[in-house]
Amino acid sequence: MDQQTCRTKFARLIQEETAAMGELSVLLEREFTYLKDSQVEALGAAMRERQQCVVRILKVDDERRALCRALGRPFDLKGLQALIAWCDPQGTLLSAWEACTTAATQCRNLNDRNSAMAGARLQHVQARLGLLIEGRRETVTYGPRGTCSVAGERHGLLREV
Repeated sequence: MDQQTCRTKFARLIQEETAAMGELSVLLEREFTYLKDSQVEALGAAMRERQQCVVRILKVDDERRALCRALGRPFDLKGLQALIAWCDPQGTLLSAWEACTTAATQCRNLNDRNSAMAGARLQHVQARLGLLIEGRRETVTYGPRGTCSVAGERHGLLREV
């Protein structure tokens, strides 16, 4: 593959990923609102949309990996930087690449925030459920003949035949 073809493909991948990251950012903001407002049904729909967006981002990532493999480059930061330097010696892709990585960082931060909110909500619900369950728990003891005593009642667990 020649430099120009590589540059064209890489530019398209950067553009597609940046657009998907922008969409993901909007979806993550919407999810946060739904989490904050306890809109469970809307949250479920937003999570499905987010998953579809993430799938698109992963496809772009797979294409970028394939491009690196085809050109014998490692798929790490140094490999990507070397690939960009080779296919775009004028540096015309650098600002687009930086915008893409900035968008990815923003999405990671938004996702971390949403995760913290969801975790806090889950702990709150677990604590409430714990209080409800504890309040209804009754002491259960077993007798030597396999009988169960619950709050003054006796139930046979084993029957002799």
